[in-house]
Amino acid sequence: MVRFTVLASGSRGNSAVVTCLSGTGGSTRILVDAGLSCRELFRRMRLAGEDPGALDAILITHEHQDHISGVAVTARRLGIPVYFTEATHRAWVRQVTPQKRVTYAEWAEQYRMQKAGPHPGRPGSEPEPEPDPAPDPSPEPDPVPDPAPFTAAETMRNPADLPVVNYFRAGQPFSIGDIQVSPFTIPHDAADPVGFVFTADGVRLALATDLGYMPPNVKAQLRRCDLIMLESNHDLEMLRDGPYPWSVKQRVLSRVGHLSNDAASSFLEETYDGTAAYVILAHLSESNNLPELARLAAERALTCKPSLLANRLLLATQNEPMTSVCF
Repeated sequence: MVRFTVLASGSRGNSAVVTCLSGTGGSTRILVDAGLSCRELFRRMRLAGEDPGALDAILITHEHQDHISGVAVTARRLGIPVYFTEATHRAWVRQVTPQKRVTYAEWAEQYRMQKAGPHPGRPGSEPEPEPDPAPDPSPEPDPVPDPAPFTAAETMRNPADLPVVNYFRAGQPFSIGDIQVSPFTIPHDAADPVGFVFTADGVRLALATDLGYMPPNVKAQLRRCDLIMLESNHDLEMLRDGPYPWSVKQRVLSRVGHLSNDAASSFLEETYDGTAAYVILAHLSESNNLPELARLAAERALTCKPSLLANRLLLATQNEPMTSVCF
């Protein structure tokens, strides 16, 4: 059996679980994105009937906070690997690693002290010992004065620490347990964003959210799928008249922004092959969309595909997990 569960979808957090239960009693469970706190992820998994302790891995689509904020704590708590593209991992590490900042006045004071040279009694002013020309097999005690005690921030665990990091590349399928994962590139303003197609027991599940438009490679990946999770982020008029600053509106509307209701419905009407038993509309904006508008646009596009019944069009929500879809 293959099961797909959306735990959260929207600008405040995104996460889903893909589960494959084999006939021999084995199982594979993958958490796709971790945009909620560890505690909230576990709570929603239990509500949906999924065991957090049975997760085998975490897959990350891109490094934006609403997709990755809970990944480090969750991975460390469970001791499971996290799969990124290398560029996404590097971007996330830079994002979460504390940066030491100094004011100009602090820098000027440090520079003045360096220029003035060592002074007796000044902390750190003792001359450095000259390095030995060769390593000593029995080293003497270090003559350099002990450093000052670590600050509270320095003694904290590195926020980028993970039990295991595995890299993958878009266009190169790989497997986690019984689930084959096919990552593909999507157009979004992140370091190396991807969508996924999951294949297990002959079932194909596709996840394509956070993309500014539908390029040919994404359309090709969404063919012959049994389930498609597709972004339907905003209503164009609501976005234009909404509360966002103009710069944010331009970003959302750009080709590396988010898919509108109209863009999603155009794909469903013009390109979608109609083979999916379920289409899940996802990443709906709470400020610039309404579930009724997203559903109406998609239903109008699907009127020419009677094989897709109305109750097979689902909407993912921000505040609670969806009922699992099983195959």
